[in-house]
Amino acid sequence: MSDTSPTPSPTPAAAPADSPDFDAMTRDIADVPAVEVITTVAVHLMSAAAVNLGLAEEGETHKDLDEARKLIQALAGLLDASATEVSSFHAAPLRDGLKSLQLAFREASVVPDEPGQGPGEKYTGPVFG
Repeated sequence: MSDTSPTPSPTPAAAPADSPDFDAMTRDIADVPAVEVITTVAVHLMSAAAVNLGLAEEGETHKDLDEARKLIQALAGLLDASATEVSSFHAAPLRDGLKSLQLAFREASVVPDEPGQGPGEKYTGPVFG
């Protein structure tokens, strides 16, 4: 006599312990102050621009001035738009970093932009060395 009982269906495996809890992460972002989100985004833009300016290790292999221009422009726009929302305590170092990137861009350019025409300068005004 053969056993005709149905084969139990496999139970779904439990989520691995190292998988992220997206629901908890979504709730957590609501607790992050806007100034922290703005400064974090600004730092990421600054870092990416620096890499594309060739200022990181193995700089020349990652140098891409077209990409750096876009990132610096976005950073300048973000800082300009958030100027009234971010205190001077947070804004001053970000503006200093932006100016340093703008100067590095000017130095890296074979044919530098006219003053006031460089990346982000429509927001910051002309940047001189």
